[in-house]
Amino acid sequence: MRLYICIGLLLLGLLSGFLVRAEDPYRFFTWTITYGTISPLGVPQKGILINGQFPGPTIESVTNDNIVVNVINKLDVPFLITWNGIKQRRTSWQDGVLGTNCPIQPNTNWTYKFQNKDQIGTFNYFPSIGLQRVAGGYGALNIQSRSVIAIPYPIPVQEFTILVSDWYKTDYKKLEQQLDKGRSLPLPDGLLINGRRKGATFTGQKGKLYKFRVSNVGISTSINFRIQGHRMTLVEVEGAHTLQEIYESIDVHVGQSIAVLVTLNSSPKDYFIVASSRFTKPVLTTTGILRYAGSNTPASKPLPVGPTYHVHWSMKQARTIRLNLTANAARPNPQGSYHYGTIPIMRTIILGNQAANIGGKLRYAVNGMSHVDPTTPLKLADWFNIPGVFTLNSIKDKPSNSRQVLGAAVIGTTLHDFVEIVFQNPEKTIQSWHLDGSSFYVVGYGSGAWSPDMRTRGKHYNLNDGVPRHTVQVYPKSWSAVLVSLDNKGMWNLRSANWPRRYLGQQLFVRVWNDERSLYTEAEPPLNALFCGKARHP
Repeated sequence: MRLYICIGLLLLGLLSGFLVRAEDPYRFFTWTITYGTISPLGVPQKGILINGQFPGPTIESVTNDNIVVNVINKLDVPFLITWNGIKQRRTSWQDGVLGTNCPIQPNTNWTYKFQNKDQIGTFNYFPSIGLQRVAGGYGALNIQSRSVIAIPYPIPVQEFTILVSDWYKTDYKKLEQQLDKGRSLPLPDGLLINGRRKGATFTGQKGKLYKFRVSNVGISTSINFRIQGHRMTLVEVEGAHTLQEIYESIDVHVGQSIAVLVTLNSSPKDYFIVASSRFTKPVLTTTGILRYAGSNTPASKPLPVGPTYHVHWSMKQARTIRLNLTANAARPNPQGSYHYGTIPIMRTIILGNQAANIGGKLRYAVNGMSHVDPTTPLKLADWFNIPGVFTLNSIKDKPSNSRQVLGAAVIGTTLHDFVEIVFQNPEKTIQSWHLDGSSFYVVGYGSGAWSPDMRTRGKHYNLNDGVPRHTVQVYPKSWSAVLVSLDNKGMWNLRSANWPRRYLGQQLFVRVWNDERSLYTEAEPPLNALFCGKARHP
């Protein structure tokens, strides 16, 4: 009998040890958010710092890691961080926008807890309330593949993270006041690389291979990225392995991220890393330095030439970014299906952005509605059935000529719907659109007005190997089309990544819902959930 008991205890111990080891790792962070004096463009100004840093700390993680971030708000205003491109599978409670979260009040703290579930790639985070991100508070979030999953390219000896942002010398609160008065913002004062106007330096060895993770964390400016004397091989876009096309320069639009491989095969010296604005007059330019180890020769001009306006050039390049169908990695849903072009489309939503004059002030609307965040987060109102906060399908599936109005813009969808979304841009400025909670297949770009025959006419649609990403650009007087499987239950922000436009209403929320409450499809509210507005602790 004792022998059986001992064997049983041994097996139980082994099983318990296996279960403990099987849990995915946790990474813990404590971030204190403060104001501090910074001088990115040579002029002292108030910035938003994380643990005294600008930009904020980089989160380095691995697929399926659990991320726990305790945010201590020492600002004089409420604060939230959103995790740009992290899908928050089943946990829209952690998304960090006012439609899903109550803000972290001054001199209080709140702890985010989320998992990088089935994701790899290059991402970032930033403040989501008002124009706070204009003052900083942003940083990088990188997710490596698990060691048991092979990557479809040679392993680089080192990675470099590059955050490109546009920048204003004016305090963000004054910029908010300008928008509140109905006036648009001027052109930014400059561009930054990792918080610096110039001089950010990345050092490598001759003959070695390096990965550059590049994110555009600006608020309104598309950029072109290039490295003097070196070609770049694109390998990843926002969590998707791409076909390995080679580029002399590449456009990265607002809210987007890429990863490129660069071999240091030129003469040992310093070379300029260049980011310049697209579709702006004048063109803004900032530089960093790629330094060969031991170099005593400074980088020399001229800078490599990049495109400036050239809309057709950018659209043509965008069509060359395609999914690597042979790579082993976390992939977008529907899980196991890469033939997205053969899946029946259940619904087509056409979203037309437009400038609007509401109450004598400048606003931006989508299909006639300019979004205003209610004091009660939409997610809390939906979960607890709180009336009077929003009306489902308050925004329609197609643009209309009706009068633009203010309101909480919410589109209702059903869990697992396979939806086509067309972003129609009738304006003369480039737009960027971002979806929380899911990746979408970017299947088409075109000039003029979209029509259903674009799916089959000419080369407008790629129904074979379109790249899945979370942010898509929409060119002036043009359209962009995406396909998405809405398999992540929750209330998800679909927004302009051009932040002044989002601030003035160019956003909406997509409610992904079914009538079954199950932990397999959506987690319960976290124990530390914040409550505000009409929502009270249950």
